[in-house]
Amino acid sequence: MSTVDEELIENFIGPDEELIEDDRRQYEHFRFEVDKGQGLLRIDKYLVNVMPNISRNRIQDAADSGCIVVNGMPVKSSYKVKPMDQISIMLGYPQQDYVIVPQDIPINIVYEDDDIIVVNKQPGLVVHPGFGNYDGTLLNAIAWHLKDNPDFDANDSRVGLVHRIDKDTSGLLLIAKTPEAKTHLGLQFFNKTTYRRYQAVVWGIVKEDEGTIRGDLGRDPNDRMHFIVFPEGENPVAKHAVTHYKVLERLTYVTLVECRLETGRTHQIRVHMKHIGHTLFNDERYGGNLILKGVNSIRYKLFVKNCFAACPRQALHAKSLGFVHPRTGEQMMFTSELPADMQELIERWRNYSFTLNK
Repeated sequence: MSTVDEELIENFIGPDEELIEDDRRQYEHFRFEVDKGQGLLRIDKYLVNVMPNISRNRIQDAADSGCIVVNGMPVKSSYKVKPMDQISIMLGYPQQDYVIVPQDIPINIVYEDDDIIVVNKQPGLVVHPGFGNYDGTLLNAIAWHLKDNPDFDANDSRVGLVHRIDKDTSGLLLIAKTPEAKTHLGLQFFNKTTYRRYQAVVWGIVKEDEGTIRGDLGRDPNDRMHFIVFPEGENPVAKHAVTHYKVLERLTYVTLVECRLETGRTHQIRVHMKHIGHTLFNDERYGGNLILKGVNSIRYKLFVKNCFAACPRQALHAKSLGFVHPRTGEQMMFTSELPADMQELIERWRNYSFTLNK
């Protein structure tokens, strides 16, 4: 849980040292209580599991610097956590190996005030720079949009994206314009108090009207670009993940579903739906760009090929987003329409189903 904790800061720097406000903003602060059923596990491995997007090297560096405290005492990365341990960790913000430059990229801003921006991201737009995508991203577009705002620095990790969606997933994203807003909103995501609903077209007819998928997500040891589901607790490196789904419409060989995230892991919906036998339509990475259901006829194969062309990416859209405003405390709720490619895809399957059932 990310928060500035006065007592924790004092424990780390000592009561006789002075911590000025500029120094205070250079760190993220987290506290954890180990579950009752947790087995013995190195603390660096444990923290990688419970802290999204934090590398093991950063955690080990924090331990070497005396910045991980368990039950009031600093520990090394080899320490093995025990049930009910109280863990505090202070992490310095990492330096970026790229520079976010303003670029005039069209984006759909659905809401903005002094603290936040809500964007309805188009498919195909990478959200942040990284290996192979050092520009042309949503953050470059935000830097352009706020280029005349002297208080916003796109290269300051204390502001910017609060959460992420994949390049080829469309939908709502939240941007923090101030460090205070990012801390407040990040805590909401950590505590699972945000409201997030996705819509997806998946292969096959989902039989149950609704259900819950539980399974830890980790990288496939045979292909580091893929994630797979591990039984809960089996793989100490895999991350706990829960997805709730509900059927919206069944369309002969595909199903339109709504997914609600209880956790937010990389590729979570894509991997969880594949795990229960319903790969996202046209999800190339997980095999959804093949004809997984249907009949073996030239006419049907041509129909599906045209569907792939109509929606040339995984059919997944972040439709709804709710959170508490970081300054006013107001409950905010946003809903976006399905993009044109998914609407056309669904219409094609509706027409196909109608024709079959005449």
